[in-house]
Amino acid sequence: MNTNILNEIKSRMSDMSKGQRRIAEYILNHYEKAAFMTAAKLGRQAGVSESTVVRFAIELGFDGYPELMRAVKDTVCSKLTSVQRIEVTNERLGDSSPLEKTLLSDIANIRATIEENNPDDFAAAIDEIIEAKNIYIAGVRLSSFIAQMLAYNLSLVFDNVKCVNTESEDSIYEQMLRIGEGDILIAITFPRYSRRIVKAVAFAAAQGAKVIGITDGVSSPIASRSDRLLFAKSDMASYMDSLVAPLSLINAIIVAIGRKKQDELSDTLLKLERIWDEYHLYEKDTDND
Repeated sequence: MNTNILNEIKSRMSDMSKGQRRIAEYILNHYEKAAFMTAAKLGRQAGVSESTVVRFAIELGFDGYPELMRAVKDTVCSKLTSVQRIEVTNERLGDSSPLEKTLLSDIANIRATIEENNPDDFAAAIDEIIEAKNIYIAGVRLSSFIAQMLAYNLSLVFDNVKCVNTESEDSIYEQMLRIGEGDILIAITFPRYSRRIVKAVAFAAAQGAKVIGITDGVSSPIASRSDRLLFAKSDMASYMDSLVAPLSLINAIIVAIGRKKQDELSDTLLKLERIWDEYHLYEKDTDND
């Protein structure tokens, strides 16, 4: 179900039983909290049984409650303000250790990222990047750091990599002025999704370039315009999104390309090692200067 689940729930309320309406009303009014609740807790908050909550999910067309909550999370994470994120974080942490809870959340994000990516799609994306005439990479705000990391590492292999500066919307189009057929835009965005990236994707697609979208799911606004999608979970552990799984996915892309372009990468690294040694850019154990 790729529709906005909140709109779906609202549109079907007139056909729901009294208990189901209680669940629907609670989700619509407290979606930022409901998205992270167990079926039992949601039932207590709505004043119904846990089994009623499970049946509610099935009536909406889901296989079970976890699938419903994934849909709610996908929809609402892009809606949460920074203040709401703090409230959700406190609700989820409770009395547990922030260290343990955060690291376990990151582990879960990585596991979900592994499960949701098709190895064939990943391999095809790697081939398309290697074969591209020019590689453009774009991300906004926190995603810009991921874009810069990917661009830096790909530039060790290719001389056709351009990391798009997304600080100004006007400059995005200027930097992508010559993008066209045979080129690729790697667009990176996670909730809260950036309009600049959505517009950059639309521009690149209109110019005939291929788009590889790196995002959190099919409900992302860049999904419909991307020729290929790679998924990374960024389920927040605090007021900011977790970038652990997205960074792991970027690492996988870098490793896969490095293996396929090993000769080119080795040549570049050998040259860099000579430069680093000549200009003493790194400390050495034997260097007492």
